[in-house]
Amino acid sequence: MKKEDISLFFTYVQSQETAFDYLCHCYQQQNVADAEAKSYKNANAFMYYAEHGIRFIEQAMEMDLLLRPVLLFYGASHLFKACLLTKRPDYPESTSILAHGVSTRKRKKKNYTFMSDEVKTQHKGLFTYIAKHLYNMDTIPFEKIKMEELLSLIPEINPLFAYTNEERLVPVGKKDATSMFFPLDLLDSYMLTEHAFVKRVGKHLPEITAVTVHSGKLNVELSKPVSDSTGPFFQNSKGEIYFPKDRNHFLPFPETLVHYLVLYNLSMISRYETEWWGELLNAKAEIDFPFIKRFLQISAEKVPLSLGNDLVHQFKRSPRK
Repeated sequence: MKKEDISLFFTYVQSQETAFDYLCHCYQQQNVADAEAKSYKNANAFMYYAEHGIRFIEQAMEMDLLLRPVLLFYGASHLFKACLLTKRPDYPESTSILAHGVSTRKRKKKNYTFMSDEVKTQHKGLFTYIAKHLYNMDTIPFEKIKMEELLSLIPEINPLFAYTNEERLVPVGKKDATSMFFPLDLLDSYMLTEHAFVKRVGKHLPEITAVTVHSGKLNVELSKPVSDSTGPFFQNSKGEIYFPKDRNHFLPFPETLVHYLVLYNLSMISRYETEWWGELLNAKAEIDFPFIKRFLQISAEKVPLSLGNDLVHQFKRSPRK
């Protein structure tokens, strides 16, 4: 959906009555018991999660780069919680899921660089809860992951990698199209035969109806268009679909969770590694700087658009019961 449509939706749910109405629709579609009572109970929380999330993100882009990571992380967290309330009417069920669900190194090593820094996922907390209940992920495909690997999955960051001759993603199609085109040299990178490659990517696509080879590309025809943006296929803001060039970056992982992890780490760095953060912003000596600056710009645009799109898609007009 367009940015204007998402903005209009967030405006619409900024009242108790409309927030209640929206939640009631969501719960009734899921056959939640006592849908109206639970909608009434959650309407204010949903309304404020959505409002505060958008306001945090809007304010972040008006603030100096120094303050953006914290505001963007909490803005994204609030929007995730708004999404959770549409599917989990009893959220939060326990205090164990109130923690972030991610951790970083407490003390940075000598010659620290952001790109080589890691985050570690935890068994409990918001991150794991989001993965399970918003994206049906019972397990996370990694325990630790580097910032460079996460940034490699964001199409709008790919041009920065291209400047260093290390392009991480290749375009393979467009949203709402039923054809995808994979360069044949991907088979060497993934060390797979044509059949094995198609079988591997097919697990993350609609039904494949035909496969042909033409002009150095593997052409894959689908029974229906690819509409959702989820790993290992990632969409940019223009609806172009990208696929990892390297098999090490092949992750069935939603891009919104990529943003959660990177924003979490940056928010922790900006708060607790003040000397390194200050030096980065003032001296701009490290290659980390352009990647961080670009990521913060993209995250402020894509997170509310993606999560807002998920919220709108749940609002299917039907007679209230």
